[in-house]
Amino acid sequence: MRTLPCGDSGLLVELSDLDAVLALYAALVDDPPEGVLDMLPAARTLLLRIDPRVTDPSALTRAVQQTSHGRARRASGREVELPVIYDGEDLAEVGRITGLGERGVVEAHTAGEWTVAFCGFAPGFGYLVSEDECLHVPRRESPRTRVPAGSIGLAGEFTGVYPRESPGGWQLIGRTSARVWDLERDPPALLVPGTRVRFVEDS
Repeated sequence: MRTLPCGDSGLLVELSDLDAVLALYAALVDDPPEGVLDMLPAARTLLLRIDPRVTDPSALTRAVQQTSHGRARRASGREVELPVIYDGEDLAEVGRITGLGERGVVEAHTAGEWTVAFCGFAPGFGYLVSEDECLHVPRRESPRTRVPAGSIGLAGEFTGVYPRESPGGWQLIGRTSARVWDLERDPPALLVPGTRVRFVEDS
């Protein structure tokens, strides 16, 4: 673990891998140090935004270093169910890569409980992880210039839902009618770090 001050109102914690980030994030969600206003996890880092009137990067570093966190720990957020029509353009290819076949991919994707590890790429885009590794697949060799909003893809250890039309290189396995980013909603993002997601097959 390495910590770096971000001005006088933030602390960046660098960790060894995503499991370590998720474990520390879960521990700090359960027992946040005094003066922490917000936490932003990423693949290898955790950014803590602080109130400089209450604490400072040095004091927060000591608090973080004293935080006990097991690597298997995950933040326990609310659960969301997303209906999915599994007709993605890459479903057959994912079935071939994983050896599961198309039906096996659908069963694996709906059987697991997915957790939003962090957000990025576009507003409302959550990077979801599961303990089951059977759906780990590479990105497409050639990204698409247009991926429709609601498309559900796989890349590496992650699954994700495209919140709006955009380019993308993930393997597309299905689509959902759920709006994962809606400016009329408070908060706009349906999927935030710690949210547990169940994908439910829709017809």
